[in-house]
Amino acid sequence: MRDHDATEQLQQRVRAAVASRTPLCITGSGSKTFYGREPVGEPLSTRAHRGIVNYEPTELVITARSGTPLVEIETTLAAQRQMLAFEPPHFGPQATLGGTIATNFSGPRRPHAGAARDFVLGCRLINGRGELLHFGGEVMKNVAGYDVSRLQCGALGTLGILLEVSLKVLPRPAREITRVLELDPAAALQHLHRWACLPLPVSASCHVDGRLYLRLEGSAEAIEAASATLGGDTLEATTLWHEIREQQHPFFADERPLWRLSLPSDTPPLSLPGQWLYEWGGSQRWLLSTAPAEDIRAAAHQAGGHATVFRRGDRQQAFQPLPATLLHYHRRLKQAFDPHGLFNPGRLYPEL
Repeated sequence: MRDHDATEQLQQRVRAAVASRTPLCITGSGSKTFYGREPVGEPLSTRAHRGIVNYEPTELVITARSGTPLVEIETTLAAQRQMLAFEPPHFGPQATLGGTIATNFSGPRRPHAGAARDFVLGCRLINGRGELLHFGGEVMKNVAGYDVSRLQCGALGTLGILLEVSLKVLPRPAREITRVLELDPAAALQHLHRWACLPLPVSASCHVDGRLYLRLEGSAEAIEAASATLGGDTLEATTLWHEIREQQHPFFADERPLWRLSLPSDTPPLSLPGQWLYEWGGSQRWLLSTAPAEDIRAAAHQAGGHATVFRRGDRQQAFQPLPATLLHYHRRLKQAFDPHGLFNPGRLYPEL
């Protein structure tokens, strides 16, 4: 499929939906439709709206249309030894830039480099009135007031149809290795918390099945020095980080509901039944469990975090309910961007 600007066609569809009050289910490739509450509405795909609009390797900025496949963007960046530093998961060969931003999904490097929203510089979108809006730009210091571009990250398409996104990119590291240590969960979390205070070139961590894996990136000298500090053995020619990012690791091949818990990194292991995989220095924890949702959420809340049904659970209760004050502001944002409630209604919360 060639590059194509479908702005006019998308705008016409939105205006027709406004006139008929027809809800729209906005999707890209559909690789992430499993996430969040059940999609409803007339399908509206952005896949035809694709292509890299601008790429300045020396400025570390790329701008692309929302339907552009992630693999196309990553291939273009790799030719210049650059990357999307937040390491977005694809969850499908046709995954698009728009879906990545709409979900705010980030991969193993997230706690060390930042989340997807931290790299968004600007965007163009169609709002719920059928108007074209442009926020931000293509430089880091371009925002006065509210950073509206980053509001689109994690909004699951409820605030508008993304047309273009500008992202900061980073150089690829010179070298990468993975170290592995035999540790139980409690000891692994203690080590991770202590190492986080040291200037180590750790770019990813994962604990599963009694082993702690650490990815080191940087110069050969820095990696050698860090390896001596961390101990363990080198895992040769591993595909581990790709498997973790894409949830292709054997841990994820399970039919139990998959929960994602966001917790303070130094939280000790929680006494919940199920199987665990820890990422992001202990702040992101995957749990395979059939335990009641209220038990899992209560444990996460007591630890100072929250829990999300990521796959296979009750989709209607995917996200932890919002406090009344926060829900009030979400409603006001929804009203401002989508006054008729046409974009992905109820995808995040039934009130939106």
